[in-house]
Amino acid sequence: MARPLAEITTILRELLLDPSLECTPATRFEDVAGWDSMDLVTVVVEVECRFGLQFELAEIDRLVTVRDLLDMIAAKQALMAA
Repeated sequence: MARPLAEITTILRELLLDPSLECTPATRFEDVAGWDSMDLVTVVVEVECRFGLQFELAEIDRLVTVRDLLDMIAAKQALMAA
């Protein structure tokens, strides 16, 4: 499986049709050029599909940065492995 940051970057590039987009853990979703309110939902659904995870609405509401999403992915993967 691809590393989560690389996969999130790929998802954002595909969603925003910007192959040159770079993101880091510190990237704030709202600061990404072309971002709108529905994009976060699309990113979360795509992450759920690619990583075999499911997020609660309260978790999605807390997502501000790519780091937040990376941390949630790691936490859910740890729970699944336990």
